Amino acid sequence: MDNAISPNVTALPLAVTPGEQSFGARLVAMPTRSKVMMAAGLAVLAGAVLAMTLWSNQGDFRPVFTGLSDKDGGAVIAQLTTLGVPYRNDPGGTILVPASQVYDVRMKLASAGLPKGSTVGFELMDKSSIGQTQFNERLNFQRGLEGELTRTITALADVADARVHLAMPQQNGFFREQQKPSASVMLTLRGGRTLDRAQIAGIVHLVSASVPELAPKAVSVLDQTGALLSNTSDNGNGLDSQQLQYKQQIEANINKRIYELLEPVVGRENLRATVTADVDFSQVESTAEEFKPNQGQNASAAVRSSQTNESTNGTPALPTGVPGAATNQPPVPATAPITGASAPLQVAGGSATSSSRREAVTNFELDKTVRVVRNATGQVRRLNAAVVVNHRSSTDPKGKVNTIPVPQEELDKLTALVKETMGFSQERGDSLKIISAPFMNDKQDATDLPLWKQPLVLDMVRAAAVPLALVLVALIAVFGMVRPAIRAAYPPPVEPAAAKEGEGPQELNAIVDDENQLPAVLGANGLPALEAPVSNDKLERARALARENPIAVANIMRSWMTGEAA
Repeated sequence: MDNAISPNVTALPLAVTPGEQSFGARLVAMPTRSKVMMAAGLAVLAGAVLAMTLWSNQGDFRPVFTGLSDKDGGAVIAQLTTLGVPYRNDPGGTILVPASQVYDVRMKLASAGLPKGSTVGFELMDKSSIGQTQFNERLNFQRGLEGELTRTITALADVADARVHLAMPQQNGFFREQQKPSASVMLTLRGGRTLDRAQIAGIVHLVSASVPELAPKAVSVLDQTGALLSNTSDNGNGLDSQQLQYKQQIEANINKRIYELLEPVVGRENLRATVTADVDFSQVESTAEEFKPNQGQNASAAVRSSQTNESTNGTPALPTGVPGAATNQPPVPATAPITGASAPLQVAGGSATSSSRREAVTNFELDKTVRVVRNATGQVRRLNAAVVVNHRSSTDPKGKVNTIPVPQEELDKLTALVKETMGFSQERGDSLKIISAPFMNDKQDATDLPLWKQPLVLDMVRAAAVPLALVLVALIAVFGMVRPAIRAAYPPPVEPAAAKEGEGPQELNAIVDDENQLPAVLGANGLPALEAPVSNDKLERARALARENPIAVANIMRSWMTGEAA
């Protein structure tokens, strides 16, 4: 039967199958609506891909400066443009640069002197205009001086910002009516920083020395909380700032020693202590002179000087009586004693008178003691300490936690330890009290925020919102616009209708006399269904060929199935 094939079968022109058409031809054959939808989808997809690429290249931006004025912001932007650094200008004077270049940009801008800030110094005097009045000149000079002082004060490590206000009254020719200048300094300290007394005094003297005839007492220094730092007068307790600081240091040191001693015993969170020190800052100086009396038999005294004066006056006796041998006798030797009253001189034959005078002056050294007593300042007069120890926790066999007070014996031991560490003195009047009391635990129930309100989730959503939106747009463009257009270019295969009984394969089996039997229904064995031809003319031509020469069609089908050449 193979030789019975008609030779005109080979000369039959074969139609081009749908799979052999090019994609361009299929696009040309698409309806106009599908073409427009496909073009719009591709445009949206390209825009989404481009936006995602730009967003990924943009990176994370961080603020390099915040709160800049318009002048400083413009100067910084101009410098960033010169350096070729991408930036973003947000409201509020915030300029953002890529996170990887924040610190490098800050260093480069600082080397260029940016930002200059709104504080102006003596450069304000360089811009003098014609017709400037004397008042404007004085005002510009005052503004320039305030700016220079502000720059100098902000150079301190602990000062973040400063404002200086000068009150410089205009002087007149009357000396009695002249007013002295004054100044006020407002400091903004860095977080956790404080200024000691020496630094505050340095700021005061800096301002007072910069303004003529400005006394240091006329300078007021405040911090950002409004506290007066330059107050040299006594406070409510009669102490100045330095004395109050010394008192607080004593209390803090004793309190620290108490904590370091008791925390290993009772636990870190089971102890509270406070110490109050009464410090005497009075300065007393006394001078005393004491004279030691020379009393007693054994009291020795040093003789400074001694002077003795002694004088004797006497009149000799005149002879009396009858001249003769008895009356011409020599006078009798004197017998006056050395001490005591002298006896009158007896002369034979007459009477004689005599008188003596003796003066003795002795000067002794006096005992004198000069004592100068000067009490030390900052002497602790009394210490008061109070310590509270938390109750101890115990767990019973059932797992219930109970609190019990600390025994009194242990409290007595702790009292003895605290007395030793604080330098307790009974003569000084110190007091110490240690008690055991339960501590109240203020447990705040943590409010469970929903997942969509948690900060971490919100940050993740904000960070992923842009890429997710771009991906969603791309998916909508692909599956909603491009894919339907491509499917229109490749129409789905048409399922063959079920063969009628007695037709189709039965007719072929009757025509083709061989052992191979065609299936009763096409596609029943899972064979891939053939695509339906797009053009009906080709289908009609194939049907006409099968009707005119069924044997040839059967041979062609057999060769396709067996793989042999027809």
